[in-house]
Formats: sequence, C-alpha cells, structure tokens
Amino acid sequence: MIFYDLHAAKRNGEDFSFDSLKGKVVLVVNTATGCGFTPQYDGLEKLFETYNEQGLEILDFPCNQFANQAPGTDEEIHQFCTLKFNTKFEQFSKVEVNGENESEVFTFLKNAAQEDITGSFKDKVTMKAIEKLSSTYKKPSDIKWNFTKFLVDRSGNVVKRYAPTVTPKKIEEDIKNLL
Repeated sequence: MIFYDLHAAKRNGEDFSFDSLKGKVVLVVNTATGCGFTPQYDGLEKLFETYNEQGLEILDFPCNQFANQAPGTDEEIHQFCTLKFNTKFEQFSKVEVNGENESEVFTFLKNAAQEDITGSFKDKVTMKAIEKLSSTYKKPSDIKWNFTKFLVDRSGNVVKRYAPTVTPKKIEEDIKNLL
C-alpha cells in the first residue's frame, strides 16, 4: 500500500481519496479541541494560508483517545475550529489513531515513520511525561498524544513525524524545502 491508496471519511461522511493529493506536500495531524496543544490550530492555519497555493494540504483528524479531549460531534469540532481559529483546511471525521480500531491512515503513517522528532531537551522531557499519561500508547510506533504531525512529500513518501511539542512554526522550513 502507498499513501495515495488511502481513503478517509470527511467530517460530512463523504469518502476522500488520497489519490487527489498526488503532487502535493501534505501535513497530517491528529487533533483535539480541548488539548493544551489546541492553540497550534493557529499555526496550522497560518501554514495553510501561506503555502496552500504552492501545494501544501493539511489534513485534520480529530481524535478523542487522549484524555477525552475531543468529545464533540464532527460538526461541533468543525464549528469550534472555524469559529475560534478560522481554519480552512480539510477536516475529517473523528478517528482512533492507536489500537485495534485505529484508522488505516494512521496505521500506514506510523509504519512509515515510527519515531517522533521532538526538538529541544524540554520537548523530550515533556513527551516523556506525556507517554505516562497516554493510555493508548502501547508500542514504540504508537502515537503518544494529540497534535502528532506527519509530513508527506510530493511523491507520497512520509518524510518526518513530529511530536506534539513541535509547533507548526518549527516545521515551516521543512515544508518550504519540500515545496
């Protein structure tokens, strides 16, 4: 299986084929509206506004597996994101990113990039603490928390996986290099 073989349900239930992303740089993020990292929506929207015309797409997958921080319906989550952060990038139906019911999208991404890039020493310490809070983090490739980001190049290769502590601003240079 390759990235472009994947499908996911958009928030309105429509099927979305990743084949439509060929030739684009894609950032896939598992999100939550009630998380300490939720303000990263601002940075994600800024990246989208700045680079979408050059070929960047952002795929937002809400997930309620980490401390029940995305409890709303798909529509409630969408309203929150658009009203509070003015997001315009593609948002999907809520998914699971770890465990027996995990989305095939995240199974693929985790197999392609098994380790988070964490950045600073402070980020590494924060992520070690988060690992202990995560009840679904069972194996090294599992996602530890909300706002883990996967960067995919124009050929569909997963090139990097960023820990939740790595802000959108910190990955902007990587995105620019792929565009």
